[in-house]
Amino acid sequence: MDLSFLKELGIEDKNAGSWTGVESQNSGEYIQSHSPVDGQLIAEVSTTTMEEYHHIIDKATEAFKTWRMVPAPKRGEIVRLYGEELRKHKEALGKLVSYEMGKSLQEGYGEVQEMIDICDFAVGLSRQLYGLTMHSERPLHRMYEQWHPLGVVGIISAFNFPVAVWSWNAMIALVCGDVCIWKPSEKTPVCAIACQNILHKVLRENDVPEGVSCVINGDHTVGAYITHDGRVPLISATGSTRMGKQVASIVAARLGRSLLELGGNNAMIVTEHADLNVVMTGAVFGAVGTAGQRCTSTRRLIVHESLYDTVRDNLVKAYDQIKVGNPLDESNHMGPVIDKGAVSMYESALEKVEKEGGTILVPGGVLDGGDYGSGCYVKPAIAEVKNEYQIVQHETFAPILYLMKYSTLDEAIQMQNNVPQGLSSAIMTTNMREAELFLSSKGSDCGIANVNIGTSGAEIGGAFGGEKETGGGRESGSDSWKAYMRRQTNTINYSTELPLAQGIKFDF
Repeated sequence: MDLSFLKELGIEDKNAGSWTGVESQNSGEYIQSHSPVDGQLIAEVSTTTMEEYHHIIDKATEAFKTWRMVPAPKRGEIVRLYGEELRKHKEALGKLVSYEMGKSLQEGYGEVQEMIDICDFAVGLSRQLYGLTMHSERPLHRMYEQWHPLGVVGIISAFNFPVAVWSWNAMIALVCGDVCIWKPSEKTPVCAIACQNILHKVLRENDVPEGVSCVINGDHTVGAYITHDGRVPLISATGSTRMGKQVASIVAARLGRSLLELGGNNAMIVTEHADLNVVMTGAVFGAVGTAGQRCTSTRRLIVHESLYDTVRDNLVKAYDQIKVGNPLDESNHMGPVIDKGAVSMYESALEKVEKEGGTILVPGGVLDGGDYGSGCYVKPAIAEVKNEYQIVQHETFAPILYLMKYSTLDEAIQMQNNVPQGLSSAIMTTNMREAELFLSSKGSDCGIANVNIGTSGAEIGGAFGGEKETGGGRESGSDSWKAYMRRQTNTINYSTELPLAQGIKFDF
């Protein structure tokens, strides 16, 4: 495997170093990152000790005092320059994402493009951090609100989007005047170091204080450093619902804020008025893309009984054409899952489907030997199930598509909503009434609801997130910037008297 792209990203001799964003010591303990593509060691990254963490948080807290006073458009200029550097290194960073995580090369490039897009969005946002002006009930008074940065923002990201989700948070937080400490997944630490190497160059060349953007590396114990730390007012955490509940309870106990992006169990409803060409593209990419390891992956396909046999047969034919292999080979549709633990979860899910009475239509299976020597390659599978099966109620982070039928649209919507998660949803229909019902308060209960678009994939302009056990957080576009700032209401009296609100009299 040609790994020359690592050198371009500042990673040499399979040592990603101990760089954290501040001058610090090497702990002497390392995370070794092995690629699920071929099992080879990519690099090793120094883990963060408690002592080193306290040094980092001290530096970040000090940097915030300077960074918050930089005018927002000037902060936006730093983010703009980072976006320009990402454009220069898009190919190298995209290859690293693909190689360390296992997603297809096109998806790796797409993830870096998301980083570039959010930089562009944040640059514009830096001149639009608007507050409101309200009319006061008191004469000669002015009342308005303004927004101030929170301070140190802790970002915990997952392996499946090892660079994009960090950038959604960090670029917006930076233009808001916050500083960031990033705890990436221990499964994809090299991607984080590469991103920071590129950003550090921009910060250094523009005299940005040390500590504005830092990385801490390690397992959940390292993540606990920031979740328990009262000096970190906001924790943005992406991952499983189980992890999110732990983070939320810890942060709430210290009256901090948490922004949670957790599990999805996303359904696509196919009505009798659907365009089947659109259905096939959306369903297959939604289920197979990133080897089913997106929080927005299509898990459930709910098909009208009149089209069920046709859709089922077309899916089986389409899956026969899916090529599984090295994701850096662009002729392949699907790469490996992240590790052998994910393979075991995939096998267990298929076993549970059969135990609950489901039928495996496309059997899947583990691929091994030869080009699949890492042991992390599986075949995408399709199963006919009932929505109430326990395995269907849970998010299975693997390329397994659950197929079921319905009679009425009300029934289909109820099936879609009748899971604990509420991230992404879609309806495939050319009927306006069906589409509008799906988008109404009677329809999808998810944070994302699409018409004639699959569940997987989102543009950065819209706020991203979901309801119920998905956590309720919103990242990226729209007004999600407000999560990274504190609101302040101001009233100015420019009269010569002091009238009280609500007409209260207080004479003496």
